Amino acid sequence: MKFSEQWLREWVSPQLATQALADQITMAGLEVDAVEAVAEEFSGVVVALVSQKDPHPDADKLSVCQIDDGSGEPLQVVCGATNVAAGQKVPFARVGASLPGDFKIKKAKLRGVESRGMICSASELGLEEGHSSGILVLSDTAPVGEDFRTWMTLDDNMIEVDLTPNRGDCLSLKGLAREVGVLNRLAVQEPVIEPLEVAHDERFAIRVSDPERCPRYIGRVIKGVDVGATTPLWMVERLRRSGIRSIDPVVDVTNYVMLELGQPMHAFDLANLHEAIDVRLARQGERLVLLDGQEIALRDNTLVIADRRGPLAIAGVMGGEHSGVGLETRDIFLESAFFTPLAVAGQARSYGLHTDASHRFERGVDPDLTRLAVERATSLLREITGGEPGPVVDVTSHEHLPPARQIELRASRIEQALGMPLKSEMVEDILQRLGMVVSESREGWRVAAPSWRFDIAIEEDLIEELARIHGYNRLPVRRPAARLALRPDGESRQPLSRLRHQMVARGYQEAISYSFVSPDLQRILMPQAVSPRLANPISSDMAVMRASLFPGLIKALEHNLNRQQSRVRLFESGLVFRGDLDDLEQIPMLGGLACGLREPEGWSSGREMVDFYDVKGDLESLLASGGNASAWRFEPGQHSSLHPGQTARVLYRGDDVGWIGTLHPAVRAELGLKVDAILFEVRLDALTQGCLPSFVPLSRFPEVRRDLALLVEESLPVQSLLDCLREQAGEWLTELRLFDIYQGKGVAEGYKSVALGLTWQHPSRTLNDDEINQLVDAIVTESGQRFGARLRS
Repeated sequence: MKFSEQWLREWVSPQLATQALADQITMAGLEVDAVEAVAEEFSGVVVALVSQKDPHPDADKLSVCQIDDGSGEPLQVVCGATNVAAGQKVPFARVGASLPGDFKIKKAKLRGVESRGMICSASELGLEEGHSSGILVLSDTAPVGEDFRTWMTLDDNMIEVDLTPNRGDCLSLKGLAREVGVLNRLAVQEPVIEPLEVAHDERFAIRVSDPERCPRYIGRVIKGVDVGATTPLWMVERLRRSGIRSIDPVVDVTNYVMLELGQPMHAFDLANLHEAIDVRLARQGERLVLLDGQEIALRDNTLVIADRRGPLAIAGVMGGEHSGVGLETRDIFLESAFFTPLAVAGQARSYGLHTDASHRFERGVDPDLTRLAVERATSLLREITGGEPGPVVDVTSHEHLPPARQIELRASRIEQALGMPLKSEMVEDILQRLGMVVSESREGWRVAAPSWRFDIAIEEDLIEELARIHGYNRLPVRRPAARLALRPDGESRQPLSRLRHQMVARGYQEAISYSFVSPDLQRILMPQAVSPRLANPISSDMAVMRASLFPGLIKALEHNLNRQQSRVRLFESGLVFRGDLDDLEQIPMLGGLACGLREPEGWSSGREMVDFYDVKGDLESLLASGGNASAWRFEPGQHSSLHPGQTARVLYRGDDVGWIGTLHPAVRAELGLKVDAILFEVRLDALTQGCLPSFVPLSRFPEVRRDLALLVEESLPVQSLLDCLREQAGEWLTELRLFDIYQGKGVAEGYKSVALGLTWQHPSRTLNDDEINQLVDAIVTESGQRFGARLRS
């Protein structure tokens, strides 16, 4: 909001310079964005009277004027403005004057006629942008010879305040003056507003069909208004300095009252109203042409002002073109209403609009202002446009007005929150100057918030007001008393960033998806999953919290495939949500997905597609990054969304922590995917567990290697065989490697040949053949007894 410093100082004028005043307002929580001069620098301009106007003898578009500038000597000036006339008071730049743009006024001859000075337009004085079509005409009361800059109080500043949404009470001069008065312990000089004497009995009927959204609606008929009257220059200037352009006297008055008191208002042409005003919700199919010429289709959740023929305005936003005040208007219906913030919030933006009225109503307007604003606007209109006011029609639903708020404030809580006690007298003084009604209670005070403070609801709000007015910079600075002993940090844990880097190094790209997914997609992938359903979802396909990372990864895969990206490698880390709200478990997981070619397309690359073992290898590299690969196991498993023959549970120290597998063909068909996809997800708390590396001296003695080819049943998991070999191979085994699995000629059907390489090394001596042979015999014997394995000949 912009406001004039001089206008503010008419209400309350602390002994502070402009910058100090701006700093004080900012420190009180009303941030000042900018301070700008209301006019550019100029000098030598006075108020003058055009005593005579004659046509120029050699130019049709020029006039020769005689000017009285108060010096006692008439001056001849050539003027090209079409609106100049004898008897006008105008701003006159004398010879030697300096105008904006470093323009100096000198004696001149125009078409042979001497000109000593210049009659100025508003743009030439820097009071408006662009070029004015005529000179600036002043009021008849302007004193001839008076310095124009002084008379217009142009040594003024526009202060722009950026208010937070909870401080709608300061979107007016009255609200800002109230704040400055409280901060400086000064009384605020408000304009005297008294009810006007009624000149006629004509009323226009008002009906409020939706009192919950519009608890109060006030209207008044004013007859005989002269819309062609000129808005006084002082009002035009105050509007300009507040960032509002003058339009016509009726609109200017309603804008002025809005700036002064904070109450948006609207005036209708009474001749265009029919039967009665009705405040109601719009009906299906209704349309409205707004004042800006835009025609909109109204939705049925929009509150409108209507008459018998249809909508006249969007309540609290903008009026309609048909019922607005025009040059032919003689009688007006002046409205002032209180619309609840929720009734207006978002309505303007939903139609692509933003108005000063909607800006205020969305933040809350004082419901007690409506009648006062009508009286103030009526008084100003009668002074400027004439007119005869009728009785005020007040339709109020008291049960729907905001209730009075009583808040308990404890003295002990003040000290606890602010870090210092405040004297009782100071607390009461601050709150009372803020307009609150304060009474003592057992633990402190009982405070009644004023009608204009919608943001005062709880005890902490009152404490914030005390801190704000007392001064944040006067609160003590205290360091928290806390034990600062270092907490132990597990050095064995690896950060998530290392896991991300490892996945990127394996050719994956990180995806970030929503934590809420489509219920249908989650049902397809995890029919038994239970997760919270959103009460107010963004859309129907984002209505439940994800119970797995799989739905988000599948959606990302579909997005890529639809854009001709056939080779996809994605991973994601985030929370999954399992269980009902009363027993909700939030689990951090890391998941991945791969499909398409095994290697990027290239002249040396093959055309093999990625398979289960490729992704298992990527996952194993992730598991091994913690330095504790032996703690992990893969076991065959059954998952509702994964291929029954290509699915494994991921175990850490025997605990089930994740899944890996190929997408189930039936699921893939239901999703409409034409390619195989391999997915995995593992709990992050297990993935980040690692072990500290320890140094093992290098042996100077030779290694001994034996290769064994064992025939085992086809269904036997190789991991079980490897575990058996490690048990029997002794403590000097340094490496056990699976290097071949063979089925075919020489191997009976239903069996497979598993080729293993075993390497031993002693730290302090050379191992002999007898020792190695004993270990090999133990391995063959034990594997034969457990699994029926035998050496392949």
